Amino acid sequence: MFPERLRNLAMLILDDAEQARLKIATAESCTGGLLAALFTEIPGSSNVFERGFVTYSNRAKEEMLGVPGDALADYGAVSEPVARMMAEGALGNSRANIAVGITGVAGPGGGTKMKPVGTVHIACARENRAIIHEHLQLGEISRDAIRMAAVETALNLIQAQMR
Repeated sequence: MFPERLRNLAMLILDDAEQARLKIATAESCTGGLLAALFTEIPGSSNVFERGFVTYSNRAKEEMLGVPGDALADYGAVSEPVARMMAEGALGNSRANIAVGITGVAGPGGGTKMKPVGTVHIACARENRAIIHEHLQLGEISRDAIRMAAVETALNLIQAQMR
């Protein structure tokens, strides 16, 4: 289902996390659970993958992750602050040590002048460390390509937080 390079990267992350006794959680919007699906496609992932939140709507972000409605109104769902709050919310509402938040505009519609299709914000939180963030401007490539690029970037951020 996933490209081999993403499967291999996910397997490496799961192995490293298991050795370090770390648990991972995901909070996904535009990827709709693809990162969680990638992790759970790998046998034995339950030793590391703690849970995934698919928070596609703003209300879900508020109810499941504790993202304040004011932040969603002020910054918009597709923003660095919201991605950071999603990662923090996943960390705080799970038993994970590392959590990633992904929010973006996967298209083909839904983009604006300020946040065009292909805009994605990804944040990764780890207990007792600074949150790291990546902002992607992928342009109007396919919806699938945007979502897979977001998954790959999230994997890279998780790997960076494990170092």
